[in-house]
Amino acid sequence: MFLVTGATGNVGAELVRALAESGERVRAVSRSGQAEGSPAGVEAVAGDLNRPETVRDALDGVRGLFLMPGYGGQRQILADARAAGVERVVLLSGRSAGTDDRDNAVAGYLIDAEDAVRASGLRWTSLRCTSFMSNALQLADQIREGDTVRVPFPDARTADVDPYDIARAALAALLSDDHADRVLELTGPQALLPADRVRILGEVLGRDLRTVGLSHDEARTELEAQMPKPYVDAFFGFFVDGTLDESVVLPTVEQVTGRPPRTFAQWARAHTDAF
Repeated sequence: MFLVTGATGNVGAELVRALAESGERVRAVSRSGQAEGSPAGVEAVAGDLNRPETVRDALDGVRGLFLMPGYGGQRQILADARAAGVERVVLLSGRSAGTDDRDNAVAGYLIDAEDAVRASGLRWTSLRCTSFMSNALQLADQIREGDTVRVPFPDARTADVDPYDIARAALAALLSDDHADRVLELTGPQALLPADRVRILGEVLGRDLRTVGLSHDEARTELEAQMPKPYVDAFFGFFVDGTLDESVVLPTVEQVTGRPPRTFAQWARAHTDAF
């Protein structure tokens, strides 16, 4: 039995499917406890990672745990997992965890999460990912409304990774010891600018989309309406101050999964219904 937290999220849902397709028993944890769209046989349970007591019973009979970062109950959940006989944990992390910058809000919670799994007494694997291709879904409302797409950080080139590939790497780490006690850095196959992704979306959708880059002031105003200021400051640190280089393309996905990572065009073709 494998337990997947964040089971309705971009990566979690892909991992639930991958495990089920491999013939494994899966227990899918989400706040709602719903399993819409999950394969037959997946056991859906409700749990809140900020309240470890809501996850404790779901650990019974589990040998591998996929864990989301950044929640207050993380260390207790890991302790409960070890007490329940769980053998290994795979943590979703990000490349900013390698910066050692605990003053950065995003890097800080990822570093804390990695520290917790290393101290848990379980075999562990940390998946340090670049930005997700699925972040492009944030553009969907603009694309549905017209052909002009406003984007923050227009000069930031990133090698975004498909959540499908992250899930396949997590699957490999859960099913064997080959990647135990290791950090795996996962990227997509191309370093693209926001305008490149908008152009590719336009080609896939048969639309002539135009990109408009936001100024830093405009980007800050829009982002602060969506998330707390420390997280906005963190992204400005990454993409404006240059504290994190997400343009580097690494071969890890193919090394771990045996197949090349998906391109942004492949991701876009699989999600046209969202736009």
